[in-house]
Amino acid sequence: MAPEQNKTAEKMTSVKAAWDKAPAGPKKDAALKHCKAAEKANAEKNDAETIKELDAATHALS
Repeated sequence: MAPEQNKTAEKMTSVKAAWDKAPAGPKKDAALKHCKAAEKANAEKNDAETIKELDAATHALS
């Protein structure tokens, strides 16, 4: 696995853990949309889009 892919996988794991711990509500719902988009981008091997969506999910949770 390339270092950039490893970084993306670690970030996805971290964001999913934060999402799991977040209380239910509009912030969690918004973050879920970004998490799903990140998963789709990751499946398409688009690291830039994956990171962008994970950053958006993190922002939505804050």
